[in-house]
Amino acid sequence: MSGLTAAVALLGVALLGVGVLYAAARALRGPADPLPAGPFNSGLAPSEHAVSRFHVRWYTVTMLFLAFDMEMVFMYPWTRVVSAVGASAVTEMFVFLAVLVAGVVYAWREGALRWT
Repeated sequence: MSGLTAAVALLGVALLGVGVLYAAARALRGPADPLPAGPFNSGLAPSEHAVSRFHVRWYTVTMLFLAFDMEMVFMYPWTRVVSAVGASAVTEMFVFLAVLVAGVVYAWREGALRWT
């Protein structure tokens, strides 16, 4: 019977804890009035509409950013297993980086990063 008593006591303590958290959240919350719609960029008035279109040249920069972002996604797990795998892992990573660098050099040579 003591197991049932302990379970009920534990349930009571958990419910009391939840109640205390809800009471603290209610006591510490801010005013219910919505904030006024104002400028967000360091207090400056916006110069264009929020859903304005970006210039097509930004898409190239975005693709380059995503390529190097994916590089980091692949490099973190590589750092965790490189000591266990050995020299073949280092070779594979340098091949991967060479392909990325070749892509950037190609884009640069073709003028994809030129703004004028």
